Amino acid sequence: MPKPTPFHERLAKLNEAYAWKEWSGYYAPCRFETNHIYEYTAFRRSAGLLDVTPLFKYDVRGRDAARFLSFVTVRDATKLKVDRVTYCCWCDERGKIIDDGTITRLGDDQFLLTAAEPTWRWLMHLARGFDVTVEDVTDRIAVLALQGPKSRDVLKSCVQGIDFDKLTFFGSANGKLGAAPVRVSRTGYTGDLGYEVWCENAQALPVFDAIVETGRSYALRVCGLDALDMTRVEAGFILLGIDYFSAPHCVLDARRSTPFEVGLGWTVQLDREPFMGSASLEAEKKAGSKWELVGLETDWEDLERLYDAYGLPPSLPGQASRAAVPVYLEGTRVGQATSHTWSPMLKRYLSLATVRADVAQLGTELKIEHTVEYDRRAVKARVVKKPFYDPEHKRKP
Repeated sequence: MPKPTPFHERLAKLNEAYAWKEWSGYYAPCRFETNHIYEYTAFRRSAGLLDVTPLFKYDVRGRDAARFLSFVTVRDATKLKVDRVTYCCWCDERGKIIDDGTITRLGDDQFLLTAAEPTWRWLMHLARGFDVTVEDVTDRIAVLALQGPKSRDVLKSCVQGIDFDKLTFFGSANGKLGAAPVRVSRTGYTGDLGYEVWCENAQALPVFDAIVETGRSYALRVCGLDALDMTRVEAGFILLGIDYFSAPHCVLDARRSTPFEVGLGWTVQLDREPFMGSASLEAEKKAGSKWELVGLETDWEDLERLYDAYGLPPSLPGQASRAAVPVYLEGTRVGQATSHTWSPMLKRYLSLATVRADVAQLGTELKIEHTVEYDRRAVKARVVKKPFYDPEHKRKP
């Protein structure tokens, strides 16, 4: 049975839709009203507040903490400065991805690692020979994601001790929200300007109340996972268990992926000491990858023609879809699209897809499966640049 996060008392009272799901053993709201479009709009136009406490969190400290994380992940953590955050993934010895998350350097010998799945056992398996301790602090730290164009204004109005005009992308800093000590990082999963606020469980409700009260002046909404799923597809962000699978859980080797195959090649730092999976990753980089993650835009006119043949208007899901469907080129399957959403901001139907590298060039016209009246058909889709949504204001000070 799921357990409540430290914010549950507030979230339960606000959830008029009574829509919940299980996320890593916690209750997590899907949406707070019948239609989640208002929450999506808050993420894109004002500010949305989301409980992301269920992220797994690990305190990694000791003389060899930086060397240890550099060996475990594809990032060189020794180069990460104090109060900086980096996004990364980690692989098995064959270079196949296990999970992805962030590393925050809290001090010279202390880091915080976040993960989508339980990772403590894997970390301890590799810790032998390193002067390092790893503690699972998931149940001790509460986290709120405040995302959207007005998120900085909200925090500037209620958080003391942090200069938000100098807190750059992937930076973090300690401050106070009322009497509560908090750490704020300029990170998130929406592809927009955004922050994550970290605090001890005991401070969770006062922190939540202060942000919500301050946010009233900025049209802030408390949001759920349905709206987040739409924004993360627009941002081109992959999701474990949907767009790729953790290597140890895969029965078929074909289901396993490398960072280069799922769009995370930019996180791999090979020019350093060997790390877990580095030999395989270096060989793949030289030889080239078989698969590539791309953005697909469905051809709207072709979709209209398909529905018109059935005497129907086009009908698309009102929320993001995680149903994997085949992608074709001239009748041959060349990959699969795994995450989809209609973008209210862009007025386009978008998908994230893993396709053969030889058909991944921008502008390539493919076909994606689409079902109408129980008939599986295919409509035109074009490979386009991702992220689909990339506002300039998210990078500005």
